[in-house]
Amino acid sequence: MKFEIKYQETYSRSELILRALFGWLYILIPHAFLLTFLGIWSAILMFISFWVILFTGRYPQSFFEFQVDLMRWNNRLNARFYNLSDGYPAFGLKAEDEFTDFDLEYPETVDRGLVIIRFLFGFFYVLIPHGFILYFRSIAMLILCFLAFWVVLFTGKYPQSWHAFNVDTLRWMLRVNLYLMYMIDIYPPFNGKPLENAGDDFEQRDN
Repeated sequence: MKFEIKYQETYSRSELILRALFGWLYILIPHAFLLTFLGIWSAILMFISFWVILFTGRYPQSFFEFQVDLMRWNNRLNARFYNLSDGYPAFGLKAEDEFTDFDLEYPETVDRGLVIIRFLFGFFYVLIPHGFILYFRSIAMLILCFLAFWVVLFTGKYPQSWHAFNVDTLRWMLRVNLYLMYMIDIYPPFNGKPLENAGDDFEQRDN
C-alpha cells in the first residue's frame, strides 16, 4: 500500500479561513451527500466479496478497484478537512489530486482462512487493540490540527512534524480498514509509518 499527503512549503491563509468558516457548507455537505450513497454500495460490495473470496479465493477485481477509488475520494476530502492540503477536493471516483496519493496493488489471491477469521474475530484482535490506540491518537491529531490552524494563520507554514504525525495517523486507520475489508492479508502494524517493502514509500516524504 502506498499512501501520502504531500507536505506543502507554504499554505494559503485565505483558503484556511474559508474552510474554517464555510467548509461545512461548500466542501463537507456536497461530498458527504454523495459519499453516503457510495458508502452504502461499498458495504454491499464488501458483503458480496466475502462470499466470492470464500468460494474462489479471489477478490472481484472490479469491486476492488471501486473500493480503492472510493478511498482515494475519502483521502482527498480528509486532506482538506484536517487542513493538510490546500485546494478543493475533486468530485468523482476517477478524479486525480496533486496533493494526495494512494495506491493498492490488486491481490491475485486472498487467504480464505484469514477471511473467516477476520469475519468472526476481527472485532477482538483488530478493532479492539488498534481502536484503543487510535482513539487516543485521533485526539492528539485533532489537537495538532487545532494548533496547526493558528500556526498556518500567522506563518503560512504547517509544522512538518505535526503534518507527518497526522498523515501517519490517517495511514494507520487506512491500513486497518483495508485489512477488515479483506483487501490485504497482512495484519496492520501498530504504527502509521510508511513500509518501504510494502510499497508505502513516496518520493515527497523526505523529512
